[in-house]
Amino acid sequence: MAINVETKKRLETTSMEARRLILETVHHAGAGHVGGPMSATDALVSLYFEVMNIREEEPNWEDRDRFVLSKGHSAIGLYAVLALRGYFPVEEMKTFDSIDSRLQGHPDMAILPGLDMSTGSLGQGISTAVGMALAAKLAGKDFYTYCMIGDGESQEGQVWEAADIASKYDLDNLIVILDYNKLQQYGWASPDNSREIPVTSPQTRFDSFGWNVIEVDGHDHDALVTACSEAKEVKGKPSIIVAHTVKGKGITFMENDYLWHSRVPTDEELDNGIKELEEALK
Repeated sequence: MAINVETKKRLETTSMEARRLILETVHHAGAGHVGGPMSATDALVSLYFEVMNIREEEPNWEDRDRFVLSKGHSAIGLYAVLALRGYFPVEEMKTFDSIDSRLQGHPDMAILPGLDMSTGSLGQGISTAVGMALAAKLAGKDFYTYCMIGDGESQEGQVWEAADIASKYDLDNLIVILDYNKLQQYGWASPDNSREIPVTSPQTRFDSFGWNVIEVDGHDHDALVTACSEAKEVKGKPSIIVAHTVKGKGITFMENDYLWHSRVPTDEELDNGIKELEEALK
């Protein structure tokens, strides 16, 4: 299902606003992750503003679609999108990572509305998503469970155990998005000082586990929304959308640089980054 020009522009504008919030929040807090949240932003915006069946005014609505951010260290990206969607005031983003804040360094479902799972231990989120999807089947519910995983965390064996179980139980109500930015903070260095890709051929691997595999440009809202629509049409197997992304997407001096995994921007870098984001929409 392709989106129209107006919808695409709206989603692109929201992504810019979310990326700006990510930068401003990390700068204000003096801590947090940047690279991973920036690569995940477009997928998160597509989900929360176009794909998922949710009610921000009723975050615990029983029949809502569920979302699990398995790469929990990218929580700042999810918080930005939740705030823009209206789950809590945008102004609250300034409390990020404070002791008494609802916006902790990793998602805490016990204190923040709109979160379906507390995550942070890499590899575990997808297992929770599998459990949610299986529970929906057993309860006769028709909601979908979405889960975002990272390519770095896909080195965890638990990811593949979850993939096996999801296929075994024909969880066609489970849609996973792989934020495939191909760059992790502590990857092995190659002779040319580049970083090895964390997980190779994820398409082939998930296919071998019996999943429906869709590949898209992870920064193309039209492609992301269409992929989710196509995934819903597949019966008898779970789906994974391999979203090819760029770490630090949106700001050229951050893109594809592993040092920006969790670096805090200076005042000058913040200003330059925001100017670049704004220019991209003109």
